[in-house]
Amino acid sequence: MTRSHDEVIEPVFRLTSSHTRPGRRARRALQSAQVLDDVVEKQLTLVAHLPEESRHRAGDYLAELVLLAQAYRHYAAGWISKRDLDHRGLVTVQRLGQLRRAEPPASQLTDTD
Repeated sequence: MTRSHDEVIEPVFRLTSSHTRPGRRARRALQSAQVLDDVVEKQLTLVAHLPEESRHRAGDYLAELVLLAQAYRHYAAGWISKRDLDHRGLVTVQRLGQLRRAEPPASQLTDTD
């Protein structure tokens, strides 16, 4: 008994198509990545208008958000686990906190006259 081309291709298509359509969790992860991308895009234009000393720190904040968005996309693709995504999110929050604490105090103005 020989099978027609369609009889062979259909099961293979179903097998592969389920991997190309993201599930609910993957869609939510991709939406989260898009939200982070949108935040970075909107803030990036503001960074250019900051004083030189503030640009570097603001760039570091945005870089952390870009890395987190990438982690969400990796999770959506199935390259990392939920546990790994959660860990990367926690690390990002910790790094953002460190950046905030490392903010140089406002310079104190004194009268030198």
